[in-house]
Amino acid sequence: MFEVTAEEKDARTGKLHTQHGVVETPCFMPVATKGTVKTLTSDELDEIGTQAVITNALHLYLNPGVDVLSHIGIHRFMDWDKTVFTDSGGFQLIRDFNLKITNKGLMFKMDKTNHFFTPELCIEAQNQIGSDVAMVLDDCPNYGSSYETVANSLKRTIEWAGRCKNAHKKSEQLIFGIVQGGVFPDLRKTCVEKLLEIGFDGYAVGGLTIGEPKEELLRILKCTVPLTPKNKPKYMMGLGSPEDILESISLGIDIFDSAFPTRNARHRTAITRHGNFEITKKKYINDFSPVDESCGCRTCKKYSKAYIHHLFKEKELLGMRLLSIHNLYFILNMMKNARKAIRNNGFDEYKKDFMEKYNRHE
Repeated sequence: MFEVTAEEKDARTGKLHTQHGVVETPCFMPVATKGTVKTLTSDELDEIGTQAVITNALHLYLNPGVDVLSHIGIHRFMDWDKTVFTDSGGFQLIRDFNLKITNKGLMFKMDKTNHFFTPELCIEAQNQIGSDVAMVLDDCPNYGSSYETVANSLKRTIEWAGRCKNAHKKSEQLIFGIVQGGVFPDLRKTCVEKLLEIGFDGYAVGGLTIGEPKEELLRILKCTVPLTPKNKPKYMMGLGSPEDILESISLGIDIFDSAFPTRNARHRTAITRHGNFEITKKKYINDFSPVDESCGCRTCKKYSKAYIHHLFKEKELLGMRLLSIHNLYFILNMMKNARKAIRNNGFDEYKKDFMEKYNRHE
C-alpha cells in the first residue's frame, strides 16, 4: 500500500498504491472541493503533472448527493482516472456552518433542511462517492482554544475515528486517521497513540494552518510526525505555500493539499521562483516576458505578463485560468524536483537554493 523508496535524513520519497494508480511522494494535491479544481479541466490537471486531487465529502453529500455519485463514482463524474482523496468535511462544517456539535455527530441546517452528519454517515458517503482514500470525521478546535477545550475535543475525535473505522466497508478504499490536539504536544501524542490502536492506512496532521504562527506549526510538526509509523504515509492537511511545504518535507511529510495556488491565482497573484507578485501592478502593462522565464507550463510558453495583466483588468476569466495553470504547475514541479533531490541525497541543498531564490521578492 505504501513503500518508502529513498531517504535523506527525515525527508523521504515513497509510493502510495491506490485503486487508481501509484502516487509518488512527496506529492501535492490540488483542491477539488466540489468535484472540480476551480477554472481547470481534468485534462489540464493531467497535463501539468497532477497525481491526485482531494474532494470534499460533505459538499458532495449535499450536492449532487451520494445517490447520484453511487451510480457513476467520482472518477467518471469528474472525468479523472487518477487518485482521488475525500476530506470528511468536518473542518468546513465547524467553520462555515451554523451547527451544533455533539458526541454523536454534527447537526446543521442547509437550505432550510436539517442534517445530522455522523461518523457513520460520513464514511458511508465516502464509500458511495468512490474515492481512493477516505478521511475520518474529526473535531478541529479553533486556534487559541484552551487546553481543556482541546482535550475535550480530542476525546470526540478519537471516538469518532473508531466509529469511522468500524463503519468503513469498502476494502479497496484506504482510510486515514487525523491527528488532532491543538498546539499541545502531550495531546498530540495521546491522539497518535489512540489512532494507532484503532489502525489506519495513513495518518494526517490536522488542526494546523488555521491561524497559528509558523513557529507553532513547525513546533507541532516536529513533535508529532516522528510519532506516526515510518511505514505509513504522513499527510499534512491544508499546507500550500512553497517554503512551508519544503520545510515539512524535511520533517518527513509525504502528502500535502491546499487551495493556496489556485486561490492566489484567482486573486491576481503569481507564484514564481523569485517569490510571488501581483500581476495587475502597472509595471506589467508593457512587460511581454512570461510569468516565470524558467517555467515550462503552457501559460509561460504562450502568454506574457502584459496579456494576463490585461485579462485581469478586463475581468476576463481566462486570466484566472492561465495563472491557475501556472501556479499549480510551479508547485507540482517543485515537488517533482524535491523527489529527485531526495533520491540523489541533495534535498538540503535543493531546499536552500530554492529558498534563496524564492525569497527575492519584488
